[in-house]
Amino acid sequence: MARTAVTVTTLTGNAAVADVTDTTIDATNSHKITPPAGAMVEDLVLRITNTTASTKVATVKAGANPPASDAPADLAVSLTAGNVTAQVKFVRLESGRYVQNNGDVNVDIAAGMTGTIGAFYCPRSI
Repeated sequence: MARTAVTVTTLTGNAAVADVTDTTIDATNSHKITPPAGAMVEDLVLRITNTTASTKVATVKAGANPPASDAPADLAVSLTAGNVTAQVKFVRLESGRYVQNNGDVNVDIAAGMTGTIGAFYCPRSI
């Protein structure tokens, strides 16, 4: 399956960043997040929004070993119904669990889920 790419927004130290438009959820193809060159996966934060009228799950897929070596397992992010008020969750990841052998992070989306997904890179040096 050709996963839909999620744009990564870099947050700059000691500076404000305006809110960005996240990627529309693609429940058919799911998503991939490619960290910027040299970035570690643990410097990424995901923002997942559910606007569906029922509880849905976005699943951050376990990484490949190697490079993911810390007992990789899927991470299920459950979001309650968001048709009245959009439901939002933020997820911070670990490289040792969720990075694929090409450096991407894969997120599977439940069938019928609507909403958005965004990714933010928080560099350690400012």
